[in-house]
Amino acid sequence: MTHPRDSRRTRASLVAAALVMGLGLTACQTGSITANEVASVTVDLPPLSELTPIAEPAAWEGPSTAPIGGPTLLPVADNPEQVLPATVTSHDHIGDTEVVVEDASRVLAISMTGTLAELTYAFGLGGTLIGRDVSTNLPGLADLPVVTGTGHTLDTEGIVALQPTLVLTDNSVGSADVMLQLRDVGIDVVVIERANNPETTYETARQVAAALGVAPLAETLIAELDQAITEKVAEIAQLAPADQSLHPRVAFLYIRGQSGVYYLFGDGSSATSLLDGLGVVDVAQEIGWVGEKPMTDEALVAADPDIIVVMTKGLKSAGGIDGLIAAQPSIALTTAGKNRRIIDADDTLIFAGGTRIPDILDGLARAIYAPDSLPDASAS
Repeated sequence: MTHPRDSRRTRASLVAAALVMGLGLTACQTGSITANEVASVTVDLPPLSELTPIAEPAAWEGPSTAPIGGPTLLPVADNPEQVLPATVTSHDHIGDTEVVVEDASRVLAISMTGTLAELTYAFGLGGTLIGRDVSTNLPGLADLPVVTGTGHTLDTEGIVALQPTLVLTDNSVGSADVMLQLRDVGIDVVVIERANNPETTYETARQVAAALGVAPLAETLIAELDQAITEKVAEIAQLAPADQSLHPRVAFLYIRGQSGVYYLFGDGSSATSLLDGLGVVDVAQEIGWVGEKPMTDEALVAADPDIIVVMTKGLKSAGGIDGLIAAQPSIALTTAGKNRRIIDADDTLIFAGGTRIPDILDGLARAIYAPDSLPDASAS
């Protein structure tokens, strides 16, 4: 039966807490997953309320890595009763289709970011998971077989061999052909809409809960996550300078150096709500840049960010900061380039959505407002 928590912990303590491998009980955050390994190294970090912010975050010199752990929200139930069969909508590549889920006792929840497995875990059903994607970083799941390969592909034979009764995925991995192949052998497949901000996360949570037969738990999780985000944003506001003119100007760049791909994320992109929550000036939005599209030298110079946020693997693909500046000389003309003020964050987590949103905000806030508090500060 369902066992929602009887009492609500303060979100300050929840966000400061972390279990080894993800869910938290001590004042630390967990390192990010890389390749096919689940992170096992934790980094001790004090709560945001204990940090002394730098006076002028726009003037800080040197790079930082945002430490993103979590999810720090605890599951909202413990092995809840699943009410099945459940008729749900699968948002397939080629259009919506109705799926009747008969059995959700052996589940594969797979996505590029690990969000679907994380939400399954958050509903108290981590015990139903029989495999994982390379991004899933949760307690007790490190030994599960990995069913995603390079380029966000799915190992169809490996999936079938695990005999899942339900596959939850989104359109970030696999293909329409793979989904059809799995259904042809009798496996229920439900394609969930992808989450990349709070609003889409709430809908994703509803869809996952419905497919797992625990639909009522979605609203419990959404309420807790919404409160956690609200309180995290309030914590971050205490770190930001009181003088609005000292709030740093920030741009998010999507980089794939080997392919020569450099995208500036603007208004309405997945970066918008993230930058809003951090209390910074979104320079792309300021210059009227809309959506996610190739960066131009003129646009970046005109925006003149104090800080540029990138994905860790993206920065590495460009050859680090030196390689990035060499490939895109316009970066050197910005304040961020002159100060080498580049913040990188884990590729699979920064836009993951799910219950990690407060942790993503937390890690980026540390790198923006208190970079001297980070373990790698001395190397900057």
